[in-house]
Order: sequence, then structure tokens, then C-alpha cells
Amino acid sequence: MSDPLAPPDFVSLSHLGILELKGKGAETLLQGQTSAQVAHANGNFAPLTCFCTAKGRVLANAQLWKVAEDHYRLMLSHDLLDSLLAHLKKFAAFYKVELRIAQEISLIGVIGEHAGHQMAQALEVSLPDISWHQAQSASQDAQLLRHPGPQPRWLACIPQTGIATLDAIPQASVSQDESPWKLLDIQAGIAWVTSAQQDQFLPQMLNWEALGGISFKKGCYMGQEVVARAHFRGQVKKRLARAKVTTNTSIEPGTPVYDEAGKSRGEAVVTAADAQGNIEFLAVLATNAIEELSLNVEGYPVSLLALPYPIERLDPETLVAHE
Repeated sequence: MSDPLAPPDFVSLSHLGILELKGKGAETLLQGQTSAQVAHANGNFAPLTCFCTAKGRVLANAQLWKVAEDHYRLMLSHDLLDSLLAHLKKFAAFYKVELRIAQEISLIGVIGEHAGHQMAQALEVSLPDISWHQAQSASQDAQLLRHPGPQPRWLACIPQTGIATLDAIPQASVSQDESPWKLLDIQAGIAWVTSAQQDQFLPQMLNWEALGGISFKKGCYMGQEVVARAHFRGQVKKRLARAKVTTNTSIEPGTPVYDEAGKSRGEAVVTAADAQGNIEFLAVLATNAIEELSLNVEGYPVSLLALPYPIERLDPETLVAHE
């Protein structure tokens, strides 16, 4: 008998979307705009990255992968696709790059080893076993990307016409509730910025350098000076923390987190209910509040939980070197 509290094998990730870039100048355009060393996106490694304002604030954070020569895909929050498209279009004409939102592509979260092998077989690809790495179908239309978390999981990027032909993955078996995937992101310490949080946080406030999402060894990109200065001078006064409240009341992103004196010390960024109905969330908090014993959200006591990674710089160069 299946566990009624276990997450579904397949989850429709409608809260995420794909921005596609094609053209001879695609790599050069991305190199000047994103925190990733774009050459690392080599068809095997699919790095995390982010796009910033000139003041170093995150416009969008994303995962970047290479589909073919001069052809890239960015996965990010669905409600940021239009704004990132408009931002990059300001430069695209100089590089002869075609930008478009790939509305025909569906993203499916694949949870558990059995489901992973099932999806890999359906796509006729090998199952990636290293986080932030990809496998690609022979047609180059579909990708399967390993994501970190407390359970084995992958993100499947598939044209909608392809899903209908995947007899091994019946449409009826794909849950339309993305909460189980969001919970796994929270447990992995990964927060995808939405439109409500755009232009608010330095990348380090999202622990992006601890996840390998910032290359400090590449040249200039939009916001690079501010991001580098904050890192090398230790000026990051807020950090992403993982937490839980024991309540079945919904806690919305943006909800303030208070200390015992009633002072706001940060805000929830992403939230999801766990199997027991409690709320787990990631919050950007003042660093000196992370040690507080008495934090609360809407009056509910907050329990801080351990992140699955140390808060220290993780160079993406080391990740691509370990392929």
C-alpha cells in the first residue's frame, strides 16, 4: 500500500517557466548579464545563476542550461518571465539573439528513484545522478535535470506535444499541486524569487553563493561590482534561513518575521505545508536575528531548522570540475 503522506511521483511545476535564447551572440549576451560563467553551461553541467540590477539586487534567479550550440534555456519563476524578457531585450539586438518565452514547454517535477528511472526511460536518456547536471533527449527537445534535496528528484523539461506521447507517464498521474516540489526546494534551501520579491535582495541574501550560483572568477556583469564588494567586505547583513511553524494556517510569502519585542527581522520568501500540515518556509532574516530564541510569524512561534549546506562560498568552477 502506498504511503498517503508521500509526495506524488510527478508534479506539474506551473509556477516555473522557460525563457529561451538562440543566436550567435547568446553566450556573449548572457556572459554580460548573469552571475554564471556561461561556458560552464556545457550540455552536462547546468549552473544556477542570477540577473541583477546595477545596484546588485536580484531581478531573477534561474538555472541555465545549454540545449545546442548558440541555444540556451533559463528556468525561473513563471511570473518573472515577462520582466526578464523585457530586460534582456534591451541588449538582444546588439547580439542578434532571439528571445522568447517557451510556452509550449512543460516542466514536471520527478520525485523518487522509481519515478526518475521511469521518466528517464520515457525520454530515452540516462538518469543524471549529480545535482545541477542534465541529460538530453536525442532530439534535443527534452531535458532531465537533477536537483538537490532530501529525496532524489529531477526536473523534466518537455514540449507539450512530447508529453502526450509518453505512455509511461500518463497525464492523470501528474499532480497539479506544486506544493510537494516547493517543500523539497525549501528543505534544500533554495528560494526562487518571484515578482513580489524582485529588486529586493542581494544574491547572497538568498545564499546564492553558498549554492554555487555566483562565479567570483568571471569578468563584469550587471551588478557585479556590488555583489563582489558585499562578498569580499563581508557586508551581507541578511541571510536566507530555514524555519517551521506548527500551524495549519497559511503563511504567505512576504509575511514579516518578528522578534519578541515586536520588531520585524525579515520576511518569508517561500512557504509550503509539510505532510503533518505544518508550514515550512525560507525567510530572509537579519543575520543577528538568526540566533534569536524567540521569533514569530503572525503570533506563531518560529522554529529555525538547519540548512543542508554551509554558509560559505561555493565556486561553480569546482562543481563543473567534478563532472
